[in-house]
Amino acid sequence: MCRNRTRWSLLTYPQSSRWLSAAVTYPQSSRWLSAAVTYAALALVGISAPAFAQDMQFGVEETGAAPSGPPGEGPPSEALANALRLYTQERYPEASVQFQRVVEGETPDAPANVQKSQFFLGKCLYHLHYYQSALAVFDEISEQGRKHVFFDQTLQWLAQLASQLPEPAGIIDKIGRFGVDQLEQFNTADNADLYNQLLYLMGRSKYNQGEFDKAIELFEKIDKRNKWYIKGRFFEGISYIRMRKAQPAATAFRSIIDAIDDGDVDGVDDAERMRDLGWISLARVYYTAANKTTPEGERKVDGVLLGNAVEAWTKIDNDSEYWLDSLFEASWAFFLADEYSRALGNVHTLNSPYFKGSFYPEATVLKAVVFFSNCQMKNATATIQYFHEHYDPVKTKLDEMLAKYKDNAQFFEFLKKVRSGDANLPQEVRGIVTSALSDRSVLANLEYVTLLEQEEKTLSKSPSQFSSSSLGARILQDILVAKSFAVDQAGDTAKARYNRLIDEMQDLANQADTVEIEILNYERGEMKASLAESQAAAGQSTGGKVFVSSEHNVWPFNGEYWRDELGYYRQEVTYQCRR
Repeated sequence: MCRNRTRWSLLTYPQSSRWLSAAVTYPQSSRWLSAAVTYAALALVGISAPAFAQDMQFGVEETGAAPSGPPGEGPPSEALANALRLYTQERYPEASVQFQRVVEGETPDAPANVQKSQFFLGKCLYHLHYYQSALAVFDEISEQGRKHVFFDQTLQWLAQLASQLPEPAGIIDKIGRFGVDQLEQFNTADNADLYNQLLYLMGRSKYNQGEFDKAIELFEKIDKRNKWYIKGRFFEGISYIRMRKAQPAATAFRSIIDAIDDGDVDGVDDAERMRDLGWISLARVYYTAANKTTPEGERKVDGVLLGNAVEAWTKIDNDSEYWLDSLFEASWAFFLADEYSRALGNVHTLNSPYFKGSFYPEATVLKAVVFFSNCQMKNATATIQYFHEHYDPVKTKLDEMLAKYKDNAQFFEFLKKVRSGDANLPQEVRGIVTSALSDRSVLANLEYVTLLEQEEKTLSKSPSQFSSSSLGARILQDILVAKSFAVDQAGDTAKARYNRLIDEMQDLANQADTVEIEILNYERGEMKASLAESQAAAGQSTGGKVFVSSEHNVWPFNGEYWRDELGYYRQEVTYQCRR
């Protein structure tokens, strides 16, 4: 039962819960956006290399033919001619050393030929799996823009590198240096996958720049049958949310679900996870839209939209990584709908021993709010005491641990130890810290550092004539510089996630204190009129009762959890307010 009335004002629950602040802000601040925008964010970290990127072998004539240089620049030097011959023979180590000589100015080649050598050097490095150095070369080319004769051809190689390097390498921003019109050169039947990938990457670049309309226009061009369609539609939905447009956002998320269910898209990475992400994103859009504020500042709840949100959350299976989040988030919706028995039933599931590694302190605050709304003040007080007894020491311990790491490099070493299980974390925070530092954006940065370390090892094992050459020195420098930035970025990202966890803990402690103060006000007869109205409205609800159909049985909880009962628990809530 959901009435169109002013709701609970003791806590600013939609703003303070981990996943929702408002339709326009949730991608930046909530825990779940780590699964949403940075999935990117979101989810989109760890994209496996498509077949075309793994298998492509290019000859000089296929992708290396440079536009005619300025007149009078002369023929290629012997070193360049030899390098091009070695390239066509796929003798990339020897070819790359020769191209590097030309780039360094050891030959009398004209500028156009030097640029040609630079472009082919990048391609050799790609084929040799020195992806970071290849990126550094193509980055230099793209920075020059039209001044470089191979600027246009560089775009597709950046796209290939985007399938080999994780998102923190920054390839999306580099692709943003190109014009949208340059994508059309790949709009052919033979380059369909490359074209759709570039539409997605260019759209991501526009999204990062805050040009949401342009990003959406690019995402909408992705072929529905292509595997990049799912990722594009996801970011289309997020773009609409950033623009405060709930209806088209919901349509975009729904299209992800429909495409996967109908089997319209082949080769989608993590199809089931993307489907679940579509459902939970859809639920969040409905929930946000259901919470409306009148011009007078009163909060109204749209019961239809709230019901749509709950229905979307229930579509997520219990083997999904988003299932616990869906249970918790649906709990707030049940509270808004006065379905107290279902709200507390979900909280009961979250507290089961099956999920010792999970961390949902907000659920305890919600439980206290439910008891307060129904004037069960002893239970509300006991729940607040439980919160402080269990979570205040956690907050203290988290603060103490953070003080040990003064800079990002130190925190990066801490992150590695956490991931390897060598951090010697105190028992009370082990699961919490491990979960917080398992954020996809954190793991993407860690993956980037690991990849750079692998390239460094590969170089050290290469023949001495290669590793000791000027090219070997350049590759090592490219790796070390990128690694230094990557370690700093990984440490900064992990530290920011850790700090956000501490801030969330403090915010929840403040909310728990607010509930405690209002309990005291209630006992002194000094409660605010708005809260009294909310309690009176709760008395009209039957949502505290547990109704069971003839097809189901009721089993009293005896302290023992059963896995097949998780998600189905209900807790009777008796209304005890003075009438």
